Amino acid sequence: MLESPTRTRASRLHPLGVTLATLASTLVTLATPAGADPPGKGRGPESGICQDLRVPAGNKVASHVYAAGVQIYRWDGTSWVFLAPEATLFADYGFHGVVGIHYAGPTWESLGGSKVVAAVVDRCTPRPDAIPWLSLRAVSTFGSGIYRRVTYIQRVNTVGGTAPARPGAFMGEVARVPYTAEYYFYRAHR
Repeated sequence: MLESPTRTRASRLHPLGVTLATLASTLVTLATPAGADPPGKGRGPESGICQDLRVPAGNKVASHVYAAGVQIYRWDGTSWVFLAPEATLFADYGFHGVVGIHYAGPTWESLGGSKVVAAVVDRCTPRPDAIPWLSLRAVSTFGSGIYRRVTYIQRVNTVGGTAPARPGAFMGEVARVPYTAEYYFYRAHR
């Protein structure tokens, strides 16, 4: 049985591909109230109590993806230190249609090869049991695909991903904590 080109590319890009889709679906099911629409369906992110995450005027949503993956931490002897994210990016709320990956930098890379690297501008923690929502400014973009000319990124509607509550068993122990999130990518419009 032959795999589709997308599945094959996604498997090369992210070793957890199939497992993450199942995990993501479970996390979203647990976090979404019965009868609720998927977060961000058909519109930009809702700021709610996180007003400081707004993108400057003149920037408009160019892309919106759903991420499922892990936040990686290392025990330094006294606390868990964040190392990097590792996630697969999907086209829809149901975690179908792999469109790219997310990894250290932080970097987002499309299947077409375009990339954006960003730096955190601000953060907000609407839920203590989930990683913060973020506003990020693009530091650099590469390639001619979907992430070309991205100016800002927002991470919202996070589920999970926080550092373990228990201390590490030994110095250097690594924890890979499952998370899901939505990412909105903006471009400047004149």
